[in-house]
Amino acid sequence: MYFIYSFLMGLAALLLTPYWLVKGLRHGKYLSNIGERLGFSFPALDKLPANSSGAIWIHAVSVGEALSGVTLARRLKEAYPERPLIVSTTTMTGQALARERIPFADAIIYFPLDWAFCVRRALTAVRPSLVLVLETEIWPNFLREAGRRKIPVVFVSGRISDRSFARYQSYLGVFGFFLRPFLRNALSNASAFLMQSEKDAERVRALGAPAHRVQVSGNLKYDLELPSPTPLSNWFAAEIKRSGRSPVIVAGSVVATEEPHALIAFGTLEGEYPKSLLVLAPRKPECFDAAAEFIDESHRKFIRRSRLPIPGPASKQSDGNSNAATIPDDITVLLLDSIGELASLYGLADGAFVGGSLVSSGGHNILEPAAFGKIPVFGPSMENFAEIASRFVTAGAAIQVESPEDVGVAWIELFRDPERMKRMSETARQLVANSRGATDRAMVEIAKRLDGAAR
Repeated sequence: MYFIYSFLMGLAALLLTPYWLVKGLRHGKYLSNIGERLGFSFPALDKLPANSSGAIWIHAVSVGEALSGVTLARRLKEAYPERPLIVSTTTMTGQALARERIPFADAIIYFPLDWAFCVRRALTAVRPSLVLVLETEIWPNFLREAGRRKIPVVFVSGRISDRSFARYQSYLGVFGFFLRPFLRNALSNASAFLMQSEKDAERVRALGAPAHRVQVSGNLKYDLELPSPTPLSNWFAAEIKRSGRSPVIVAGSVVATEEPHALIAFGTLEGEYPKSLLVLAPRKPECFDAAAEFIDESHRKFIRRSRLPIPGPASKQSDGNSNAATIPDDITVLLLDSIGELASLYGLADGAFVGGSLVSSGGHNILEPAAFGKIPVFGPSMENFAEIASRFVTAGAAIQVESPEDVGVAWIELFRDPERMKRMSETARQLVANSRGATDRAMVEIAKRLDGAAR
């Protein structure tokens, strides 16, 4: 079974090689980390002591998973300071955010491609006592090789979205004779599945996870840490106060082709609030230039964060002096073409839009603005966060709309009714606060396995 799977992986890689080459040459993707993905070289691990072992390896696919794992990673480092903490990601944006938000990790690497020889090299290099996979990325060869070495693998904050489960079901319907026993065998190598909800638990059992290893422990995303102020947020707070710009709208995690929708929504608001200011934050770096073109085509004046004479988020020295730069009155958009600074700006927003929701992308995490007491406004496509979105909308802590114009109208109605806005803001903040605890439950399960390994 594993031979057939690896063969198909190789065939897919061969077919995708031209795409990877083009992306690598244009955007620096894939080629820069191919050594780590193949398991040949992990420069970050070279800095660890030669005799270091017993590492805790946390795998976070991309930005969302890396953000959700910050609190867990910090707790693990505090509880097990003698163990190296290794964090891996799959995407470049996840890698950049992990470096920014988890600087206390002993090493941050790329996850290996799921061929046996890549996985073996990675496991040999990291020497983990425990692997934690945030959410539910199922890599059969990785699970098999970890199982052979008796390395516990725990899925934490596991989730299987409607879209993913439907895809699995369609594949099982056609290739069930092969896929069903293959998945069952692969999943049997995991030690535990700590799922976000009962629905997620039922789904992973249906895919073949051993029922006695599956439990519901909650969503790590509710345990997120609010970020400290950055040089940019310090400057921005002083600048909007100086210039009297209001309301400030933050459109975060906007995906490709969604930028015009965000600009339409903001244009609706501008009709009533001419001194409003939009912070437009594309989800991925490769969309930064396209976003700038969309803004330019809308005949708006804007500034790019990358051209501001303000240090990046990792810099600690900043007095928030607005003399560093100013926002002229005719500027209506700040294009946030950076990674790791969005969260700190949510705290300064009057209104928030969560991207990936006005196009068929499945939506993004609404909890970051909600934790600041900002009311998340989002579009109809929220399949990836359906449970959270439904919960917040039902509680009156978020607003879901159908069109870009509706987003703008939602903001206007909130600003016209301060009492409603205050009530919804507090509900959003309380929902996040009352839902915390997944990290504590995960720590209990992790301790069982690490203590057992030590004995």
